[in-house]
Amino acid sequence: MPDDPLRLLAAEPERAAVLLDVDGTLAPIVARPEDAYVPEETRGELARLAGRYALVACVSGRPRSEVERMVGVAGVAVVGEHGLELAPEAAAWADRVAEFARGVDWPAERKPLSVSFHFRRADDQDAARAYLTRVADAAEAKGLVPRWGRMVLEVRPPVAADKGTAVRTLVTRAGVRRALYAGDDRTDLDAFHGLDGLELGVRVAVGSAEAPPELLAAADLVVDGTDGVLGLLRRL
Repeated sequence: MPDDPLRLLAAEPERAAVLLDVDGTLAPIVARPEDAYVPEETRGELARLAGRYALVACVSGRPRSEVERMVGVAGVAVVGEHGLELAPEAAAWADRVAEFARGVDWPAERKPLSVSFHFRRADDQDAARAYLTRVADAAEAKGLVPRWGRMVLEVRPPVAADKGTAVRTLVTRAGVRRALYAGDDRTDLDAFHGLDGLELGVRVAVGSAEAPPELLAAADLVVDGTDGVLGLLRRL
């Protein structure tokens, strides 16, 4: 890794991509996912970068329509549901995921291809995690795939799609050999791997009290929260 990978990336933006998670990276984490937003200053930087780089994209666990509403910047590509939106075979599992969610006694964030069970607002988070661990076991028994994130359990189809496959697809389509990815959660490790094999891959972890240690260990750079991400974008 060069001494200043950001300088090298920014030196030839027409050959490079900037890829970003949304919640916890561009948008501060909030108690209710529906209340999350991308600050105006950050949106302004995204608009500037979209005019400079070959590709600027958001890769999120949210559905594309929600990300487009939150970000609202022309020229920024969006892939939702942790890459499932780029996997046509995921649609065949949508009804089974929805049926499973209906049988869980917990508020569900229902998406077209997956479902998330948040427990950040639970009064007893240990009890919540214990209950959702049983939900995760039940999902596996049904042939579905449970994944844990920051105070959330996601249940998804058994499809070979994740943020890493999304990053590889976006970078290939853009025809670039240099890219940066920034994220704050375990699923962003997949995105880090999506940069493998590039001429320059810059992996940025967004630090917080909840940041997974394995994400921090795998990063080339660590920034402090969403304010740190804004500072990083300004350097690009």
